[in-house]
Amino acid sequence: MMIDSLRVLAVVPARGGSKGVPLKNLRKVNGVPIVTLAGRVASQVRCIDRAVVSTDHHDIAIAAEKGGLEAPFRRPDSLSGDRIADLEVLSHALLTMEKLDNVRYDIVAMLQPTSAMRTVRHVTETIELLVKERLDAVWTVSETDSKAHPLKQLTVIDGKLDYYDPRGKEIVARQQLQPVYHRNGLAYAITRGCLIEKQSIMGDRAGAVICEGDFISIDTEFDFMLTNFLLEKELKDLGE
Repeated sequence: MMIDSLRVLAVVPARGGSKGVPLKNLRKVNGVPIVTLAGRVASQVRCIDRAVVSTDHHDIAIAAEKGGLEAPFRRPDSLSGDRIADLEVLSHALLTMEKLDNVRYDIVAMLQPTSAMRTVRHVTETIELLVKERLDAVWTVSETDSKAHPLKQLTVIDGKLDYYDPRGKEIVARQQLQPVYHRNGLAYAITRGCLIEKQSIMGDRAGAVICEGDFISIDTEFDFMLTNFLLEKELKDLGE
């Protein structure tokens, strides 16, 4: 446990409310609730000292515990809406656990259950990079398909079509595009100082673990179908 004498708290945010898919965090991938899957990974990461779920829902807490997470508190209603930022949820979990455990945590690792394709390696590399480079935060990211590049995006205002960014008019080939990335939710590692003092999940010095492969951040029924398909294909490929 611990990494470089730093204490790590893992937080899996999993509220009960969800407009797109009701009780999304209890829905199953490969026959297992996604919050349980997040717990299974967190419990195998050696540098994590404590892994908890931040939830307002009893059944989600039970499913999280089956995956190896602990549920020593319930998230208050004021932090359970769909417009609550990760910063608020993580800060609440951190300060609550420090009070309950009577210790100071140096790093918070966030594992979003909706990114069900994470591995122990994703989480470990994220935490190790944060410590090695002495950064404020590290996020896992995936390269964005060039078809969805910001310079290729369009707007339609009052029926008029235009480029979102005027520089898009100059793009004639994808080779002109500088790669851009999006967060995939597999893992975040953030220092206590970044969360509490800087009030940020990115801070002034942030790094990235670039993940190769297809990763789905689940938000719809189709996302669940696609995640199951990709995982089944992965298992089949391994079997071959």
